Amino acid sequence: MKKDAIGDPLNRVDGRLKVTGRATYSGEYKVPGLTYAVLVPATITSGTIIAVDTKAAQNAPGVLAVITPFNAIKVPGYQPDVAKPIKGLKLFNDNIVYFNGQPIALVVADTFERATYAASLVKATYQKQPFETNFHKNLDKGVTPQNGNYKDYVRGQVNAYKTAPVIVEQEYIQPSEMHNPMELHVTTAFWDGDDKVTLYTKSQGVVGSQKAIATAFNLDPKNVQINSRFVGGAFGSSLRTWPHEVAAVQAAKMVKRPVKLTLTREQMFTLVGYRPYTIQKIGLGATQDGKLIGITHESHSQSAIYEEFTENSVNVSRFLYNSQNANTLYKVVPLNVGVPAPMRGPGEATGSFALESALDELSYMLKLDPIELRLRNYADTDLERNLPWSSKYLKECYRQGAERIGWDKRSSTPGTNRDGEWLVGYGIGCGAFGAYRARTVAKIKLTPDGNINIQSAASDIGPGTATAMVLIAADTLGLPADKITFELGNSAFPPAPTQGGSATVSSVGSAVHDACIALKQKLNTLAGKAPDSNEQIDYAGILQQHSLPMLELTQESKSNDNAQKYSMYSFSSHFAQVYVHPLTGVVKVKKIVAVVDAGKIVNHKTASSQMIGGAVGGIGMAMTEEAIFDDRFGRYVNGNFADYHVPVNADIPQIEAIFIDKADPIINPVGTKGIGEISLIGVAAAIANAVYNATGKRVRELPITPDKLI
Repeated sequence: MKKDAIGDPLNRVDGRLKVTGRATYSGEYKVPGLTYAVLVPATITSGTIIAVDTKAAQNAPGVLAVITPFNAIKVPGYQPDVAKPIKGLKLFNDNIVYFNGQPIALVVADTFERATYAASLVKATYQKQPFETNFHKNLDKGVTPQNGNYKDYVRGQVNAYKTAPVIVEQEYIQPSEMHNPMELHVTTAFWDGDDKVTLYTKSQGVVGSQKAIATAFNLDPKNVQINSRFVGGAFGSSLRTWPHEVAAVQAAKMVKRPVKLTLTREQMFTLVGYRPYTIQKIGLGATQDGKLIGITHESHSQSAIYEEFTENSVNVSRFLYNSQNANTLYKVVPLNVGVPAPMRGPGEATGSFALESALDELSYMLKLDPIELRLRNYADTDLERNLPWSSKYLKECYRQGAERIGWDKRSSTPGTNRDGEWLVGYGIGCGAFGAYRARTVAKIKLTPDGNINIQSAASDIGPGTATAMVLIAADTLGLPADKITFELGNSAFPPAPTQGGSATVSSVGSAVHDACIALKQKLNTLAGKAPDSNEQIDYAGILQQHSLPMLELTQESKSNDNAQKYSMYSFSSHFAQVYVHPLTGVVKVKKIVAVVDAGKIVNHKTASSQMIGGAVGGIGMAMTEEAIFDDRFGRYVNGNFADYHVPVNADIPQIEAIFIDKADPIINPVGTKGIGEISLIGVAAAIANAVYNATGKRVRELPITPDKLI
């Protein structure tokens, strides 16, 4: 009997369903009596709604309801008299407009086309108020965040870099960058009486969605059923329950029929978050031989006036390199815009672009190889937390990446390496992201035919969660993968954390591992063996021997106390080779090599795919993606796929993913650390640094477009 083991390149267990179109996504469920909802956006950027003219829309064919702030039923969780009122935007709860495109009405009709037409007939009268959307103009209005630990950080001397003989002081700009996954956000909601509701919705965490809807409508969480088996990409846009999802539930209650609400692509730019516009200032000081004396990292990031959004853009500068003096400052700038959201590599991707670019600038000032500069400032311990690393193989990442990219061909003098009429450059960008593990519960069931079924309320936004879980179970049980199924995306399953922060395999994988161990122990006991016996188990035979129709158990798994004694991170080192045409400024990314220290790799095939996907996102961040705002009207100029440029096949070069593949001995029983975020963190800096190596022109404001190089 063939056995599958951790590390094998197992094909995706749901791959055939997806490529044949049999995988059912949130917007594809057939519900009897289904109606369709379309949101009506505000056409002003700040003010109040005086009135909404709905007569034409209500009289349009097939229209069942037009919901506005003036006729909507109250959402209990939105009201100020509840114990913990829901924060953020509360659709149809009041008549205040915070940003352009904010939904002010919802039309429900018997077809999507009729709802769309009727929505175009809704007209509102406003009392306009002054608004602020210009980030640069309002930079001095930045405030220290109220939520979370975002106080100024100081280790050693503040601004010690200024005392160093060699100094870099520069500013780096990250524009707003949109999620735009292939699948639009869709929510189908229907009630069973007044106290039970079911949703098919695009969610990265069905347990979190269940709690959010229960809180909003004052329901027992057990009476809220969330289904999200397949998610067509998210990048962080589905980490929370958005106001439009609450509105779908609200509408279903009002029309007493199932309601399906689909966002348009334009609404995806305003209603489900984005990477916020950020200005960062970096100060680095070093000795003549390249030892860092001080690091100062300051960041101002865009947020919404109605809800505060924060991310860890400055944190990487506190621990990635060995500097006894480090200080950071982080502020948010409230504007009349939709609230941002975590986007793959949240905070760290933005912060690493600034830090790694500044470090590259320092290397040229010192006439020192960029890798050598990093080696001279290698952090053997976490100076921020004063803890040892649970594991760290970043030096090995440097070595393997340099070898595979052909670093020895790099010229130390920018603009001197050519291939025909093209300038050739090489760059490196490094990153780190916390390695986390959260409490997870898994249910395992053995059936008489010897098959295994495992359930946990995890999510899968594309990396192959079920495949990884099947492989962990196969390895632990000593069974072939085709004997095992893993079910997820259902809030009725045992609880699991939201898929975010690169923690799913570490968290859910640990629960699967522990459930398999518990099952083996139970079967060994039934077979009259020691619970921890390693002898081969006859799974079906033991059930038959004891006349058991099945064997089922539930296992909880959580981090151990010993983990608190260590600092746990995944690390990456990205290398880029670029060609730049000196006359046109055109940049071609010719090769990316991504080397990752992420503990034990469960499935090299899906992990490599995830690394390639992250690198593609990094190419977009570096080269093409920029949401452009017209501050006269408070609207996006390019809020569509025609004008907002994402990388396409022609932009994607050869991408090579390399894994150190050494188990972390502390974090979990499998020894795996996350790769979802680290696959992108550092890529943009590697490309920007390669462009400088090719041209001698430093681009500090992304994206790197030809006009900045001519």
